[in-house]
Amino acid sequence: MVGVRPEQTKRGARRALMAGLAAAIGLAVGAGNASAISIELKDVAPDRIERQRAAVDGRLPLANTPDVSRLTERLAEAGVKSGAPVLMRVFKDSSELELWIEKGDRFVLFATYPICHWSGTLGPKLKEGDKQTPEGFYTIASRQLRHLGRWPRAINLGFPNAFDRAHDRDGSYILMHGGCSSVGCFALTNPVIGEVYGLTKAALGNGQRYVPIHVFPFRMTDEALAAHTASPWHGFWTTLQAGYKSFERTGRPPRVSVCKGAYSVADAPPKAADAVEEPPASKRKRGKSRSDIMLGALRTDCPDPVVVTAEGKDAGSAAPGQQVVKQH
Repeated sequence: MVGVRPEQTKRGARRALMAGLAAAIGLAVGAGNASAISIELKDVAPDRIERQRAAVDGRLPLANTPDVSRLTERLAEAGVKSGAPVLMRVFKDSSELELWIEKGDRFVLFATYPICHWSGTLGPKLKEGDKQTPEGFYTIASRQLRHLGRWPRAINLGFPNAFDRAHDRDGSYILMHGGCSSVGCFALTNPVIGEVYGLTKAALGNGQRYVPIHVFPFRMTDEALAAHTASPWHGFWTTLQAGYKSFERTGRPPRVSVCKGAYSVADAPPKAADAVEEPPASKRKRGKSRSDIMLGALRTDCPDPVVVTAEGKDAGSAAPGQQVVKQH
């Protein structure tokens, strides 16, 4: 731009930022919900603003939303069943929620849903009231499915987990829910949360004790991580990448532990071929091994570290694929 001074460029960028925020606030005012939205956005987020505008205008479902009215047919087409174990992954930068369902000895991608809105920016949640969505490894148990406030179906992510507490991060009631506004939660629209809630409840009711939900800032490829080396959260994101890569490699939820304030990640063992029946007092479902029962759990122990050779192979006796990753 010939003849434009740097301070003019900065003023232009500032005006663009304020215009984006004003658009979000104006949209909220039109919907009669200004207080819920005007404090949400910490940076320019035109994709989130546009999805909120679409929801207010009634232009639902959002683009690329699976046809939730055909759930039975879609399950059959994918060769999976409601009640089978599930795993979820959230990618904040692309506003996507993936739902994976166990098929045989691996999990297969069943659906990718657009997240209508999430608040804050990339990076973990640190404290109550910061309007930030969390990042990390979380688990959902039956008690976390509940009717909260105006949301007849909501899933509590379980923030803060053991890792968060070890780093003095606090907050409460971080949910996945319906609608399209958020102050720390993930808003999925009512039809989408209905499907996600139903499949999660069916899995828990059929014996899956812990449903893992992995919340990432972006898809944790080496290239994406390298593009964010300047972020103060780069070290933390490196710890999350271990879990991302383990699942990509094995197709099963990794074994994740919190040990001395650090995430420790190991590949999940193969699905048990011959499950041993346990006494009724164990509260385990008949026909399930302990490793299958604990699938997706977030542990709070310190597994033996693995010594990795120059060839990248484990030299120790611990589980293959295990690595201890520390907070930076």
